Amino acid sequence: KQWYQRRVAITAGEYKSYLRMAAPFKPEKGTPVDEVASHRIRITLTSRNLKSLEKVCTDLINGAKQKDLDVVGPVRLPNKNLKITTRKTPCGEGSKTWDRFEMKIHKRVIDLKSPSDTVKQITSISIEPGVEVEVTIADS
Repeated sequence: KQWYQRRVAITAGEYKSYLRMAAPFKPEKGTPVDEVASHRIRITLTSRNLKSLEKVCTDLINGAKQKDLDVVGPVRLPNKNLKITTRKTPCGEGSKTWDRFEMKIHKRVIDLKSPSDTVKQITSISIEPGVEVEVTIADS
């Protein structure tokens, strides 16, 4: 209720000055802008072994943070559970006993924002065996 009363008490002139203060800074035309071309990088990691996947994630994030990059993640995506149920006996004789096999595939996504010269340095870390890395680079 207090917020509503404060909101009503603002006049139109005060609201316009508030909007002027909140407006983003725009440089004048003709002034040189110092910008380094930065890229949005999405690194997708998949593996059956959770420990090796987490180790690669922490190595990537630590390397990116040492270079003062914006890091989002690791985002843990849902596991894929691949299940196969099969008969134990090859011939079909005997009691009907079944084997259940399951394989879990873990997936992590890491988003980085970095200049073009550091892209190669970040992705050239030692990767554990069994971890698949997919790098997608987009201009921002």
